Amino acid sequence: MVKVLPVHFGTVKSFPKLDARFDLPAAKLTVSGFNRLPLSQKFPPLSLKVSATGEKISVLGDWTQESSLQFRDESPVSIELKSICSELEFDKAITDAEKRNEPVIIVWMANWCRNYIYLKPQLERLAADYYPRLQFYCIDVNMVPHKLVVRAGLAKMPAIQLWKDSKKQDEVIGLYKAYLVVNDVQKMIERELTGE
Repeated sequence: MVKVLPVHFGTVKSFPKLDARFDLPAAKLTVSGFNRLPLSQKFPPLSLKVSATGEKISVLGDWTQESSLQFRDESPVSIELKSICSELEFDKAITDAEKRNEPVIIVWMANWCRNYIYLKPQLERLAADYYPRLQFYCIDVNMVPHKLVVRAGLAKMPAIQLWKDSKKQDEVIGLYKAYLVVNDVQKMIERELTGE
């Protein structure tokens, strides 16, 4: 079995079929030897997949249904948080979640907030983990009416709230390291989903 480099939407598990045009023994190919190769051998077409082993650097041929290439994970790595810009959009998000009988995650933030800047990519990866069971939204407190901020009971930012049945059920304040905040958010979600 040959290991391959990670792909944006997952990784390939194994492949027995290789494209012989780009089978280059790594031990025999020096840097200067690589520089003398024609461009077509240095840089294979984008439709080919590159893999590396201890002995060779090879390129996979096009993936086809007949290929013996195994399953590739197609789940997204991250999902952009949906933006809410008004009280009407907030009410719609909460109502839609209530109709599906699912909780919804609301991230209260400000674009200038350094903690949110560090936290956002990790929350987007967490959103991908729970997609499509759970929807994640973000609200910039500078862009919505103050009465919505008061209605949510927001005291500090960034705040990650879990809403269910049109009520705030739980909240995590993101004033510490991003990975710790994400762990607390994940625990909050799991408590709600398992009914603890």
